[in-house]
Amino acid sequence: MESIKEENIIKHTCQELGITQKELAEITGYARETISRWKSSNELPKSAENHLFLLVKYKKFTELENLIRST
Repeated sequence: MESIKEENIIKHTCQELGITQKELAEITGYARETISRWKSSNELPKSAENHLFLLVKYKKFTELENLIRST
């Protein structure tokens, strides 16, 4: 996520996953209020930042895997 420090991490993650903040909260298990606070401040714990990074990477991995399997 280092390359997107200038961009809001929560917003970026939601866009990459094609989900809302509410859905992000449900997927991650974080409270909606926590997600909202992180979006407002763009400051979140490193563990949460890593969690979001891995969610995006997992999505990209599964998309690539599905593409390979379909060929």
